[in-house]
Amino acid sequence: MSNIVLGPVQYGKAENRVVRVYRETPRHEIRDITVSTCLRGDFSAAHLTGDQSNILPTDTQKQTVYAYAKEPGLQSIEDYGLALARHFVNDVAPVHAARIEIDEHAWERAVVDGAGHDHTWVRNGQEIRTAAITVDAEGEWVIGGLKDLIMLKSTGSEFAGFLEDEYTILEPTHDRVMATSLVAQWRYAVVTADWEAMYVGIKSELVKQFSLVHSLALQQTLYQMGKAVMEQYPVVAEVRLSAPNKHHFVYELSPFGLENNNEVFHADDRPYGLIQATVTRDDAPTAGPAWQPGTTWLT
Repeated sequence: MSNIVLGPVQYGKAENRVVRVYRETPRHEIRDITVSTCLRGDFSAAHLTGDQSNILPTDTQKQTVYAYAKEPGLQSIEDYGLALARHFVNDVAPVHAARIEIDEHAWERAVVDGAGHDHTWVRNGQEIRTAAITVDAEGEWVIGGLKDLIMLKSTGSEFAGFLEDEYTILEPTHDRVMATSLVAQWRYAVVTADWEAMYVGIKSELVKQFSLVHSLALQQTLYQMGKAVMEQYPVVAEVRLSAPNKHHFVYELSPFGLENNNEVFHADDRPYGLIQATVTRDDAPTAGPAWQPGTTWLT
């Protein structure tokens, strides 16, 4: 007869909303984030007997998140996440590893009489910048990223020559709309970098390749996007991409005596193809626990 045992555990404070305003000059700066903390260690007593002596309250983790937004500050989400994770691992004895996951919500200055206003902003764009930082006794790992980057190209995309069976009714196409809501994450081989410039450059490269690659398949486009990022940025060890294929179907207008030459489409939000790819270097440093999530269930 088998025994019932406790498996891996982790806990933290999820989705703390933090807004940091820098007021040192009349022209203010703002950072707006959602940050989740996740602590790992020997917390078995809490689960087995209710003994909380090794448990740092999740409320304490929340207070730390806000305190660290003031000092050391929130100039970049990667450095902020590293500071938080190092604190939990180095200063809280029962904690063996910490995972910090951050979404950044971008703002741009309101334009008043042709100039950016000193202390008013409007929400900027749809994509959300992300970071995931893991620190344990073996090392430190930084993952940058973005999600909800919605892109569409009206031509330059094909889908033909695919495998067919008795249930296949899809017609090949050599000129289609290709659209997606991209999730991209890239693992750095370093823990010190110009994170702000790296984010801007990597996002630009992803958009560039999506635009320029004549796509025979969304899979091909994703590989070329990841490959280009790694060619441009040697400190990136691995890129992971997830792209739902947001289908656009040519709408039938012939009942109305109208010809539709790839001009009018029905945009179908579901079901959708979900294409995912990993692009890595064959000599990349070990990922360790870098990809082990903190806010979804253990994998």
